Amino acid sequence: MDLLENMNAAVSYIENHLDEEINYKEVAKIACFSEHHFKRMFSFIAGISLTEYVRRRRLTLAAFDLKESYMRVIDVAVKYGYNSPDSFSRAFQALHGVIPSTVKSSEAPLKAFPRMTFQMAIKGDVEMNYRFVDKEAFTVVGKKETVASSGSEFNPKMWEQIEEIEETIKPYDNTPFSGILHVSMTKENGDIDYYIATATAKLCPKELELLKIDSQRWAVFQVTGKMPEALLATWERVYTEWFPTSGYQLADAPEFVKGNDTTTEIWVPVKMK
Repeated sequence: MDLLENMNAAVSYIENHLDEEINYKEVAKIACFSEHHFKRMFSFIAGISLTEYVRRRRLTLAAFDLKESYMRVIDVAVKYGYNSPDSFSRAFQALHGVIPSTVKSSEAPLKAFPRMTFQMAIKGDVEMNYRFVDKEAFTVVGKKETVASSGSEFNPKMWEQIEEIEETIKPYDNTPFSGILHVSMTKENGDIDYYIATATAKLCPKELELLKIDSQRWAVFQVTGKMPEALLATWERVYTEWFPTSGYQLADAPEFVKGNDTTTEIWVPVKMK
């Protein structure tokens, strides 16, 4: 139940700061996650991104202010973080279907998105195949991209050249821990260092990046089904079904997807609560 309590406490913080700049690091701290993992957890559980939730809630409250108070459009725009009446008007119309200046005098219907509350859902009707692995430290080499933290989907530019990158790193795949690794490591500012890499015992060439991963316990989840849908569905179940009932929490270490010709696995660093 700690997860639900923490997530609801984080939502309470967001709701209390909708009319000012939200400190997402503080939100994540309340939820006992890194900023990156909190945003992922929120998206998986809520079905929308954290940024989209905040946008909808602010525009919902903005409609109430315009309808029930004597505030000017520009004052409401500034209150909810918009730099200009024009940008506020476009966002408002996109959500509500009317421009904000007509709300008070118009009977046009408006949309309201209520505050979100997380509750326990009884699941578990479909088994999850996983195992624990206590792995010694190892080294990977590959291509690296730093992906800026945002509310949008994780979409590295490297994916446009993924086949070429995989061919480049395959000659360095010379350990028993064989396969292509998609490694994600969250930085303090919320940005993500993302690697397409492979474990190796060879020296790292100048054109590739090296990452040393410390010894760690991992929860390893088998992914079965059509890709990428099965991968995304498994990630969602890890966060929304496995973690809340496992007695484990995320450890401060990279997470990665490991794939070869026959299997795909999600490796999540864990520690006991």
